Amino acid sequence: MDKPYTIAFMQINNFDEVHVALRPFMVQENMKGSYKLNRIKALTKTLGNPQDKLKVVHVAGTSGKTSTSYYIVALLQATGAKVGLTVSPHIDEVNERVQINLDPLPEAEFCQKLSEFLQIVEKTKIKPTYFELLVAFAYWYFALTNVDYAVIEVGLGGLLDGTNIVNNKNKVCVITDISLDHTDILGNTLKKIATQKAGIITPGNQIFTYQQPAEAMAVINKTATEQHANLAIVNETSQDLNWNENLPYFQKRNWWLAKNAVDFIIERDKLVPLKQGQLKQTQRIVIPARMETIKKNGKTVILDGAHNTQKMQALAKAIKEKYAGQPVAVLLAVKKGHDFAQRADLEPLVSLASHIITTAFKTDADLPFESVDPKVLANHCQKLGAKSVEVINDPKAAYKALIKRPEKILLITGSFYFMNHIRPLLKISSALQ
Repeated sequence: MDKPYTIAFMQINNFDEVHVALRPFMVQENMKGSYKLNRIKALTKTLGNPQDKLKVVHVAGTSGKTSTSYYIVALLQATGAKVGLTVSPHIDEVNERVQINLDPLPEAEFCQKLSEFLQIVEKTKIKPTYFELLVAFAYWYFALTNVDYAVIEVGLGGLLDGTNIVNNKNKVCVITDISLDHTDILGNTLKKIATQKAGIITPGNQIFTYQQPAEAMAVINKTATEQHANLAIVNETSQDLNWNENLPYFQKRNWWLAKNAVDFIIERDKLVPLKQGQLKQTQRIVIPARMETIKKNGKTVILDGAHNTQKMQALAKAIKEKYAGQPVAVLLAVKKGHDFAQRADLEPLVSLASHIITTAFKTDADLPFESVDPKVLANHCQKLGAKSVEVINDPKAAYKALIKRPEKILLITGSFYFMNHIRPLLKISSALQ
């Protein structure tokens, strides 16, 4: 890897300069070659292991981990706690990776603290990846600002993920739904993938999860036993609870899993129990590009990063239930190399859509990524019986074409990295749905 950055960026003043300063940390090698913990362990050791000074809630899983993380923060915040959150990838801007009480650090604060942090990293001579650097930055900042809790979303897998360096027995582990995803890195069986997800469990932890498929559940049980950790299997949520009527079922499940984890923390740490009004308010938070609904030009625009089979099925079901019988136009782009684009995983989307626009994107967040050729994606859709498919290579032009469609329900989906290209165009400012 090249030298991490130049002295010219020791004082960063805006997000444009942030991106330039972070670019040399992009991993050019294949992901398998960079998927290890030696660099971030060495880096955080020089920082005094800030992650071990925090009360951490560590969230892993295939689907729902970002939403679950957001709900955990909202619930803990409602108790009066100061809560740090790091998620990946970011949707609008990189400061989403360091949040306090669901507010990304303001640009000036982010730039100032990142400048300070990069100077520390430069002196260590350690060369972390982009993801590792920002994870270490989040741990460092959370410890520096004395958050009461830090909610940490796993980036990929768990066992060898850069977030997995917390050694406190008081860590709470939350494992969301597990399915096949990122099989080129994590393995091509549920057992192998569950081994990675369960890798966040360390001695004495409290674990919360739903009942997983038997192959995955066997791994979680075995790991919990080996680590002398306590495993709680959360019962499926009831439709009889006092739910926000706009919350789709898959988000109800994410919220309910979060609530079970927070209930444990409230009891353990002797926090004030939450009232019904507070609970319902936490269901109203907006989670970027997770079944996010915006009204624009008399139409309903839905953003959702459904990039695997499990997510696409849940998304299609939610839209069919909420907008039964209404035609839906779809804008779609998928990251190259992702299993999702190569199989019949698009079928739920195709069955939903009256018209599909496929497009392209490139990004340098975490790693240099580009999309599947939109013509290839369109061909997949047509083979699955799509009624009407259109290819527009430029994502901005594709978005404009979508907005002009006659359908009243417009869905933008695919890779989360694609959402970064589209969400800013909607100029979203509302904090509540």
